[in-house]
Amino acid sequence: MIVSRGTIDRIAAVLAAHGLILRGGFRFAGDEVAAAGLSGAPAKSALLVGQAGAAPWPHFQRWLERQPQPIANPLDTWSREVIGAVAKDFGARAVSPSDRPHLPFQQWAMRAEKLNPSPLGILMHPEYGLWHAYRGALLFAEEIFLPEPQEPIHLCDTCLEKPCMKSCPVDAYSVRGFAHDACLGHVRGPKGEPCRSGGCLDRNACPNCTSYRYSPEVQAFHMAAFARP
Repeated sequence: MIVSRGTIDRIAAVLAAHGLILRGGFRFAGDEVAAAGLSGAPAKSALLVGQAGAAPWPHFQRWLERQPQPIANPLDTWSREVIGAVAKDFGARAVSPSDRPHLPFQQWAMRAEKLNPSPLGILMHPEYGLWHAYRGALLFAEEIFLPEPQEPIHLCDTCLEKPCMKSCPVDAYSVRGFAHDACLGHVRGPKGEPCRSGGCLDRNACPNCTSYRYSPEVQAFHMAAFARP
């Protein structure tokens, strides 16, 4: 059996009502160790679910306002709820990037959309730039057949100035990788207000696809989650 094009279109329509989109998919190769599907047996295929820009934000906010008490990780909880309901309706297993043990979401994303990492580690999308995310995946016992994605232009290769590597006050990103402790200490400290209120200065310095840039409100939400003790 296969996951038909019509089924994929119906899944996309349900996700769109929540501001989410399908982010490509792939079939697990016969010789690879695949994540478990709904039955517990290895899945045969995966569809990735995510966002472009901050489209889910108003849907998430309305959901959050209806919650009777504070939730520790509300965006994860909302994403699991929405994607989990889709999985139930379409006979799939829903998984999340925050699941333990971690599933290889970045590798799955690179496989599904042929994207490459930016100097910040975030995958660079040819249309959305750095302003996109993966919220979960649907694992199927059936195979899916999608057109093989074409290798997109990697926008970082066309950017000579690399302002994303020059805007952080503590040089959190460098060729050596991400200096997590330095970043966290700065964001939490007295000089970290611009980062706390408007998001990562390096990420915001990227000149690509700025029409998809998250609003300061959305960026502040994510930065507060990052800086939370």
